[in-house]
Amino acid sequence: MAAGEDEYVYRISTAKEWEELQSSGSSFCGELDKTSGFIHLSKLNQVQLTLQNFFLNTKVDLYLLQVDTKKLGKGLIYEVVDGSNSFPHFYGPSRSFSPLPLDAVTRAEKLSLSDGRFSCSMLESAA
Repeated sequence: MAAGEDEYVYRISTAKEWEELQSSGSSFCGELDKTSGFIHLSKLNQVQLTLQNFFLNTKVDLYLLQVDTKKLGKGLIYEVVDGSNSFPHFYGPSRSFSPLPLDAVTRAEKLSLSDGRFSCSMLESAA
């Protein structure tokens, strides 16, 4: 992890993915992650925009997972994705696409959607 990077990164997860992570102790997460070869994460100040852009019409329950960057080690890479914004991606050791380990998740909250905006207590601290 580069100096000055965040202590935590965040995973927007479906209820099914969160349940799988809790029951098996790790998860490769969703189809996009599997086809990309890494687990998509966000910095806290990127979560709301990511939710708006990719999850607004989702019909399943969503959870916001707070992930300890120290537990991800060198497998966590920050990459510029749209020419200017750097997003955290978890590849795993040796960039071998490893599952997200449950012990890296320090907190999880169910997201609520009201008037086209997602909320939970973790997002309130980012506002």
